[in-house]
Amino acid sequence: MAVRVLIADDHGVLRAGLRALLGTEPDMVVVGEAADGDAVVRMSEELRPDVVLMDISMPGEGGLAATRRLVALPLGIRVLILTLHEDESLLHEALRAGAAGYILKRAVEQELMSAIRAVARGEIYVHPAMTRALLSGIQHLAPQDDIAPEPLTPREEEVLKLVARGHTSSQIARLLNLSTRTIEGHRASLMAKLNVHSRVELVRYAADHGLLELESS
Repeated sequence: MAVRVLIADDHGVLRAGLRALLGTEPDMVVVGEAADGDAVVRMSEELRPDVVLMDISMPGEGGLAATRRLVALPLGIRVLILTLHEDESLLHEALRAGAAGYILKRAVEQELMSAIRAVARGEIYVHPAMTRALLSGIQHLAPQDDIAPEPLTPREEEVLKLVARGHTSSQIARLLNLSTRTIEGHRASLMAKLNVHSRVELVRYAADHGLLELESS
């Protein structure tokens, strides 16, 4: 079944470009476009998209306020922020508002498609360029329960490091010369062993256990 996407951005040319781009993907369909926060909430209630591609800066009610309203609806809609802003505070505010992902407008086409598919599957997606900012916030969260998990295999540890650094499953598959399905299996095993439920928690685990070394800026 195709992922139903609603595009929310106040720039008509960008909306048209995104519609054309997503139209080339066999597993995606654009169900509507909105130019402001009020419109995206109203249209989401009517059209029931799976994913809303949400700009932050829009006339009237902005994207973050609209995100809070959307995630409060009992519709299971996932919001993927698509923005120019490489701003740590906006990233954390978007996640607190309930956004399922944060991707930059400078992302390449395949990154955007991977992000849409990831949030549609129920995952959290953060653009690799913002991983440092994500980790910065995670390190201030309360620690997880001190329960020794089942030991990770060397391959699972390798996959965990790459996931925590912001790589998608398809990117990890190419790096390790494995199939995407195999990587997804390792991710599922990691989540089960570590008793976590999102990429954010995987990043926190990697940071807490010294598995993630950030590169210098």
